[in-house]
Amino acid sequence: MSTVKQIDDKKIWNNFLLNQLTQTGIFLQSAEWLDFLEAMGHKTYRLGLSDEQNNLVAIFGVTKNSLPFRKNYFYCPRGPVMNYELGVRNYEFLIEKISEIAKKENGIFLRLEPPIKFQVSNFKFQEITPIQPKHTLVLDLTKSEDDLLAAMHEKTRYNIRLAEKKNLVLKNENFEDFWKLMKTTTERDKFSAHPKEHYQTMLEKISGDGKTGMRTELKIVYSGDTPLAAAIIGYFGDTATYIHGASSSEFRNLMAPYFLHWEIIGEAKNLGYKFYDFWGIGEVKWPGVTRFKKGFGGFEINYPGTFDLPINKLWYTIYNLARKIL
Repeated sequence: MSTVKQIDDKKIWNNFLLNQLTQTGIFLQSAEWLDFLEAMGHKTYRLGLSDEQNNLVAIFGVTKNSLPFRKNYFYCPRGPVMNYELGVRNYEFLIEKISEIAKKENGIFLRLEPPIKFQVSNFKFQEITPIQPKHTLVLDLTKSEDDLLAAMHEKTRYNIRLAEKKNLVLKNENFEDFWKLMKTTTERDKFSAHPKEHYQTMLEKISGDGKTGMRTELKIVYSGDTPLAAAIIGYFGDTATYIHGASSSEFRNLMAPYFLHWEIIGEAKNLGYKFYDFWGIGEVKWPGVTRFKKGFGGFEINYPGTFDLPINKLWYTIYNLARKIL
């Protein structure tokens, strides 16, 4: 008989993820990422599905998120993660169990972002606008630096070489400089950033070894004492991921963002990571950013999307109507 139970052992949890074919994207299910979400005030459920032989066949890291009128929704970023050879037949059992928890906690819907396509017949999911990027660009770091450069767009390769001549320096500091760059970027590019605490807590709480446990680092490129470009990088398993970035509106001719990524790519390669995930592309939503990232070459990964399972259909309808109005 299949069973679902809470898994509090971080080693067991992360080991399941590390045994997947690739860790690209699933850092959002790592124990350290869930710890970060808890530090930000979200209750988390770390559920494991075992089969009749007591083999762990799936994990399901879910956060409880508050809504008005004491309602909640449950969110599983880039999950559930399953051993599809063993566990695909138990998928519906897993959905059923988390739905029962959601009902008890005044949940009005369950939101999933599976890493690969899934099929269930007993539940009617509704595809919605993606929360996490549906498309991403990944570099194969097992290639030589010469091969990586050769696969780039000619202009990207030129800009990297130009930046290398400008006496730029990559440092693992300073948060206040990062925050200044983030405010500049949001004002220039017209988007909303997370609160300052979000980035601070991410860097403080996600502090594993980068291989068996997720680690985050802040990287900033300077010209002298002037910060020009920054990135928060997540390291987990075989993949380094570009999670957040910001850049100055000054000295654009120094090509600091090109230098930033090329240096990070080199560091990740030297540390033994197999992939560098640029974390999100979209020709319509982010045309400039997408053009920049695609200049580095690589291959695309396309995720199935984001899906809601209504738990309370009336309240789910009210929720969607309120979102349209607001």
